Amino acid sequence: MPSIADVVAKVKPAVVAINTEVVTFDIFNRPYTQAEAGSGWIIDESGIIVTNNHVVEGADSITVTLDDGRTFPVDMNTVATDKLTDLAILRINAGNLPAADIGDSSALRVGDWLVAIGNSLGLGISATKGIVSALGVSLTVSAGQTLYDLVQTDAAINPGNSGGPLVNMAGEVIGINSVKIAHEGVEGMGYAISTNSAIPVIEDLVNNGFVIRPWLGAGLYTVTPELASCYDLAVEEGALVTEVADDSPAAQAGLKAGDIITQFGGQEITDRDELVRAINDTQIGQTVAISFWRGKNQFTTYVTLAESPLPP
Repeated sequence: MPSIADVVAKVKPAVVAINTEVVTFDIFNRPYTQAEAGSGWIIDESGIIVTNNHVVEGADSITVTLDDGRTFPVDMNTVATDKLTDLAILRINAGNLPAADIGDSSALRVGDWLVAIGNSLGLGISATKGIVSALGVSLTVSAGQTLYDLVQTDAAINPGNSGGPLVNMAGEVIGINSVKIAHEGVEGMGYAISTNSAIPVIEDLVNNGFVIRPWLGAGLYTVTPELASCYDLAVEEGALVTEVADDSPAAQAGLKAGDIITQFGGQEITDRDELVRAINDTQIGQTVAISFWRGKNQFTTYVTLAESPLPP
């Protein structure tokens, strides 16, 4: 067995407990405060912390507790999130903090030892060990949201671990703990966002406060055989355009609500997620051919992807 203690000793000072408060309402519409816990890790000694979007989403207040016991309130204006990738950054007013080292997640192999460190169950920072179970996993976590390039591990990831680091035996962060499958009879299936996928998003959040992506400007929905039968569509799979933003690349390319996109840049498109990923894999300013069905006729158009607009 590798020395897990040495790994934990190196990384644990950079791991933080995140506590949030959300004001919600009971069945009588009376407000009450709900407290929740998550994890994060220091990526920069100036006080920049990485966590998951779902850890801080909707929070009215956030506090961060460091490994040395100090607690800092978070200025909510410093919180930047990206729901699509379930990533977020926040800042605390502290300096000379112990930042974690970042590793190369592409160097991982199935069977490599890993350590998950985080605020499990909100009881304080603890560590669990496991191995890489699978690489490059895609997982749908909610309607319209699929996480890609995940590291699957059998290291125990419990509520409160979200946002904490998954590290290799060199004590380098190679993943950000995000999802656990918790169905009855399922054990040892936790997932972390790989650092190679996460770092470009984190850099955008730090530098811009939001993520800059190629933008089509169309609402999308997955076409299924059931949907095709119900509405007498020409095809049984693809990405249905539900709306087109004014002056967007989609509008300029002539796309309309009701069109079904089946090819993007020569790639076959069978559902919404495939199209979203294909768009994100292109470059801003790149011109791409789109094949689509309108009614019972198939057409091809060309779209030049723009920079995603500022969030509202």
